[in-house]
Amino acid sequence: MARSRFVGDPGLTARMTLVMFLLGGVFVALIAALMAIFASNGGVGIAMLIGLAGIGVAVYQWYSSDTVAMKAMRAREVTPQQAPELHAMIDRLCTMADMPKPRVGIADTPVPNAFATGRSPERAVVCVTTGILGMLTAEELEGVLAHELSHVAHRDVLVMTVASSAGIAAGMLTQGAQYGMFFGGFGGNRGRDNNNNGLPIWLLVLVVSLVVYAVSFVLLRLLSRYREMSADRAGAYLTMKPAALASALQKISGEINTIPQKDLRQVSAASALCIAPAVAGVSLKTLTSTHPSLEQRLEQLAGIQAELGRPTR
Repeated sequence: MARSRFVGDPGLTARMTLVMFLLGGVFVALIAALMAIFASNGGVGIAMLIGLAGIGVAVYQWYSSDTVAMKAMRAREVTPQQAPELHAMIDRLCTMADMPKPRVGIADTPVPNAFATGRSPERAVVCVTTGILGMLTAEELEGVLAHELSHVAHRDVLVMTVASSAGIAAGMLTQGAQYGMFFGGFGGNRGRDNNNNGLPIWLLVLVVSLVVYAVSFVLLRLLSRYREMSADRAGAYLTMKPAALASALQKISGEINTIPQKDLRQVSAASALCIAPAVAGVSLKTLTSTHPSLEQRLEQLAGIQAELGRPTR
């Protein structure tokens, strides 16, 4: 975890370390299983290529995470001359937190939201939408920005980006296995035959990749929910105004429920990085959300407000 004046969170550090370790093990197990499957059919090289592709995906995501997220949100970087009030607020928060100032971006969308991304504090970018700028008060926006800056300081965006690579590789394999199912499997004529266990190669690959994807999905969702709670906590303690962040979350969630699905779909690709998920109403998506429930977040902020309001002895 990067050094700053944000409150430390050993629980977040432990969870990030554990998730990286487990997903690394899952990735190695995936390659080992593929090598075993293809070895019986003379296709070890295919498994090696898949492993290299997975590593390549991780490197690419790490290197270009800020660019990809900005494009997904249709955001642009802005200068202090273009957004003086926004820059001034971030300047002040960075001074309070004793951390490098990230780049600043604005996304032209009515969906009220904000996100932070980047492979390091020096390459980070904090972005807000035009929808949130026109809806929140100065104190509420400050609470949102403190939340996003804590993500940068904790480096949890980087961990989430790299950790998602195992799931992406598994997803690519799942699609490839389905392709093989319709077009004769993997490895030419051998791929059309059954392996030593009497099962088609494409079916074994499909099962292995689905298991890896499911494990990756669950682990990342659990980490993502915790990191949002941690960012709420760190941001609230930095500004000493948890009620302002609670009010901002209520406004954002309420407004998102009124946004047309067409606009929500435009920002859904980066929804996991945002302070609130771009999902309207109650659906299966909320049950598998990357974010904790609004009730959980408000309860935590209310507890911090009560703690800060107690007289010191």
